[in-house]
Amino acid sequence: MVIPYQMESLDPRQIHIKDYNYNLPDDRIAKYPLEERDSSRLLVYKEGRITDSSFTTLPDFLPSDSLMIFNNTKVIQARMYFQKSTGAQIEIFCLDPYEPHDYNLVFQSTGCCSWHCLVGNLKKWKEGKLSKSITIGGQEVLITVERKHSAGNTHIIEFAWDNSQFTFADILDSCGELPIPPYLNRDTEEKDKETYQTLYSKIKGSVAAPTAGLHFTERVFADINKKGIKTDEVTLHVGAGTFKPVKSELISDHEMHSEFISVRRETIENILNHQGNIIAVGTTSVRTIESLYHIGAALEKDPSPGYLLVKQWQPYEETNSTITKEQALQNILDYLDSHSMKVLLADTQIIIAPGYEFKIVKGIVTNFHQPQSTLLLLVSAFVKGDWKTIYNHALTHDYRFLSYGDSSLLLR
Repeated sequence: MVIPYQMESLDPRQIHIKDYNYNLPDDRIAKYPLEERDSSRLLVYKEGRITDSSFTTLPDFLPSDSLMIFNNTKVIQARMYFQKSTGAQIEIFCLDPYEPHDYNLVFQSTGCCSWHCLVGNLKKWKEGKLSKSITIGGQEVLITVERKHSAGNTHIIEFAWDNSQFTFADILDSCGELPIPPYLNRDTEEKDKETYQTLYSKIKGSVAAPTAGLHFTERVFADINKKGIKTDEVTLHVGAGTFKPVKSELISDHEMHSEFISVRRETIENILNHQGNIIAVGTTSVRTIESLYHIGAALEKDPSPGYLLVKQWQPYEETNSTITKEQALQNILDYLDSHSMKVLLADTQIIIAPGYEFKIVKGIVTNFHQPQSTLLLLVSAFVKGDWKTIYNHALTHDYRFLSYGDSSLLLR
């Protein structure tokens, strides 16, 4: 029996993360993907009922009036290694651009750029520059890195290279390493460059894949199209914070990382005008779509802000959150028109946890997430607290977990 869930009575800041723990044996974590992406299993949950199926049948379970939203971000080879003269190896993990701050511009940079980075073995790199030579297209390129200053556990790293005909995108593609999740407990392999990207990945910027999309194939897309289901795309560049465990006892003490989102005007219009179900593919798409509502709600109070950001607790504090989805989205369109913009650019720190009221999303395609994670909190919020039913079923029916694991479709 599903326990009634009184959403309005919950304050997510008072949630104890220990209540979202479960035993995940290591052998249930999928270390590698299946040979065929869509041969994974599919758990379908709707109104407390569970159906076991395979991912190829996903279109059969989708409401025919659905609009599916995919995150088209592409994982970059964000991890680089440098060696000191002492032999110490220093790992530099690019998180998001610092100068130029724009993703497109930073990848097109020639000569130098700066990033917010994590630095491994930092105690061995007190000061000075590190450098190494690489070969791109038969030409030798000298790369130099220098730590400028620190902000918490991240550092501003300046990259410079001596051949300006190559861009920073060329540098990463040549000597960067694809950062697969740490819980896989293995090194990145050559085939991960293909299998850890969705088929529809386009926009470079993520340091982790939107893994719900890894199951989709041309065959599944063809069946989705045959059913008349519409599709569209947004961009959220996934940060390393997606792997950040909740270490505080209360959720109120956990700080969400900020992520860059980009949504075309046409996509916002499609969501606004769509009369059926909005199905988000992955938690990153959920955060993007739901953030649209809260951006629009904020624009209701201030139509000309200097900076568009959804703060972590904003959805639970808004005094005007009673405006409709249509009003919120129209506010964004008006904002774009007033600034002659065709694309919404913003950042979001949104945390979706039990107590959250979903404004736009009516269904989620998602994998099975880590214990005590913010992603599990999001799932719990969507299924109105019934996450244990889903995860106990998955564990007792041999589903594979985490990034390369099986999938689920959650419907209301």
